[in-house]
Amino acid sequence: MKNLRKAFPVLRQYVYLNNASSGLLSEKVFEYRQDHDLDMLISGSIFRDKQGEILEEVRETVGEFFNCAPNRVGLIHNFSSGFNTLLEGIDKSSKILLLKEDYPSINWAVNSREFKVSYAQIDENLEKNIEEALEQNRPDLFCFSIVQYENGIRVTTSFLREMKEKFPETLFVADGTQYIGTEKFDFDSSKIDVVIASCYKWMNAGYGNAIMLFQEDVPKKIDPKSVGFNSLQGKYKAHKGNFLGKFEPGHQDTLSFGSIMAAIKFINSVGIDLIEERINLLSKKAKQEFEKLGLLEEAVVKRTQHSSIFNIGGSDELLQFLNSKNIICSLKNPGVRVSFHYFNTEEEIDFLVTVLKEYLKK
Repeated sequence: MKNLRKAFPVLRQYVYLNNASSGLLSEKVFEYRQDHDLDMLISGSIFRDKQGEILEEVRETVGEFFNCAPNRVGLIHNFSSGFNTLLEGIDKSSKILLLKEDYPSINWAVNSREFKVSYAQIDENLEKNIEEALEQNRPDLFCFSIVQYENGIRVTTSFLREMKEKFPETLFVADGTQYIGTEKFDFDSSKIDVVIASCYKWMNAGYGNAIMLFQEDVPKKIDPKSVGFNSLQGKYKAHKGNFLGKFEPGHQDTLSFGSIMAAIKFINSVGIDLIEERINLLSKKAKQEFEKLGLLEEAVVKRTQHSSIFNIGGSDELLQFLNSKNIICSLKNPGVRVSFHYFNTEEEIDFLVTVLKEYLKK
């Protein structure tokens, strides 16, 4: 573990519990980015001529990592751009199910249009709430985050697979930004129709890159309107009207997308099974300690499975106190949010608990 931590220089000076806000850049990804821009500096358009090959390799690397054919892997610059393009390809009379108080980039985007919207409540009975809402409303789309950004409540991929099999006519569109990179994810077997995820958080791939994964029959259900010269570039988009190309109408940034490839190679060197094991261990320990201190909302306490994101209450005063101890986290109204990745340690949780006890005595 000490060797793995060396790849992230920030950990030498801070207890970094803020991956849910901004993932760390590893030295391996940084080296890729340096080499990339050096090639661009000395080669100009000669380097740009390799753009297609680079993006094809990125698509293939992403596809292999998540078990999704490369011709069904979209490379976009952030979650919102991909999600909004998708919504523009949906009939305006569609019925959409959302999770109440889900990530704003999901709910705001849906509610800014003319869709018929219904909601499922996020609480300790989330799965029951989702199933009942699907049964009652029979939505055309169910748009949701796999892991909630404020408090870490998550739905399992096994439950989502079960719901998709029960409600096959509903298009399941998942935000995986707070999920991908935390455990092994087999997209094809998940049965989720579309996964969209920015990669700067748990993938540790830096900013400006995101992915879209599509099941084979999705192009029959969505008709995006975006198009541009880049829509036909590359062997995976080289025919008129290509579905994938409608999500990639403009020039692609090989620096940003190549960073995903570099990040996946680093994850593979660590081992996604080890990453999943470490995160589960840290999540269970943190949940137990926070429960003892009475810091978690009831809905989280009653959940048997949880992510490694926790809202421990408090205000800006608590955030500033933690920052003064070199503990980096975020303020999410209401409460302070902490999050643990595989490079964090049990000792860091112990230190956080000690600091929290000191604060609570004030």
